[in-house]
Amino acid sequence: MKQNQNILVTGGSGFFGGVLKRRLLSEGYAVTNIDLVADTDTHPALTSIRGDIRDAALLDSIFAKGDFRAVLHCAALLAHDTVDDNDLWTSNVDGTRNIAEACRTHGVRQLVFTSTNCLWASNLGHEVREDEPPNPVELYGRSKLAAEQALKPYETELNIITIRCPTIIDSGRLGLLAILFEFIDDGKKVWVVGTGGNRYQFIYAQDLATACIQAMAYPHSDLFHIGSENVCSLREVYEAVIRDAGTKARVAQLPKAPTIAAMKLAHKLGVSPLGPYHYRMIAEDFIFDTTRIRERLGWRPTVTNQQMMIEAYRYYSSQRRQIHSRKEVSAHSKPAEMGVIRLLKWLS
Repeated sequence: MKQNQNILVTGGSGFFGGVLKRRLLSEGYAVTNIDLVADTDTHPALTSIRGDIRDAALLDSIFAKGDFRAVLHCAALLAHDTVDDNDLWTSNVDGTRNIAEACRTHGVRQLVFTSTNCLWASNLGHEVREDEPPNPVELYGRSKLAAEQALKPYETELNIITIRCPTIIDSGRLGLLAILFEFIDDGKKVWVVGTGGNRYQFIYAQDLATACIQAMAYPHSDLFHIGSENVCSLREVYEAVIRDAGTKARVAQLPKAPTIAAMKLAHKLGVSPLGPYHYRMIAEDFIFDTTRIRERLGWRPTVTNQQMMIEAYRYYSSQRRQIHSRKEVSAHSKPAEMGVIRLLKWLS
């Protein structure tokens, strides 16, 4: 084990937190995981704590024992998970503030926070830079922006590195993606809104983990946008997955304006897993400018949107029966409820 290299990962039982936790363990770090969900991983250098980051006394106890080199804060509740609005807000905002306060109290200088591209819900017409003002439209995005703002007062005493991420993809990433993968696996039409020519950036989980590990040695506070490069259209991504799957699925188009109107109505009626962010962005371009993280961290992406989606689909297809029986796991590690989208599948 690396000397004096005990790392606290919040949300290490979840999809990306789990990827990051296992990556750290493979590189010789000791890891402590705190998560609301039980940890299914075991390792001689892993300490797993089932607990709530809103519990300041619990955090104080964990930090007092941990002698942490850094904190990698990935824990977040999601809007499409089964949580009420107050739980989501307090976990994402107050919990983040508690983590920063514990870092300050116990002298843990490095705090890496994973934020989101859900801080925007419209096509800005160019690659989005770190200095552009966010404009979230739903609770999750607003909570992540409020969490970023809660960290601001600590930036002079701590090295707080915030990494804003687009959708994180890798083997095991499910959630809303499982709906797409089920359509492909069953040879159904895969629907795009409009032409499907919009370019939407993802980030490979291992590439994001690399950035988090690099940020543990970064000497001051900063904000970074991260994402894949050479981003092609969603239609091209779906077609690449369909070719690899070898099923009878094909891409088909839905008219943009009536489809978005129907999505808004379905959300209002509570029968769709797709919220305001999704129905605003589903036919739009959104790409982060990653110049700053490349220049300041020396970070580079390693795979394209197509490659990471193919990998994620292969995992789903090979594990489908087991995946659909999952219960007590994080939102991104189980399929989202399809709701009214099942009717679309029946019609496909």
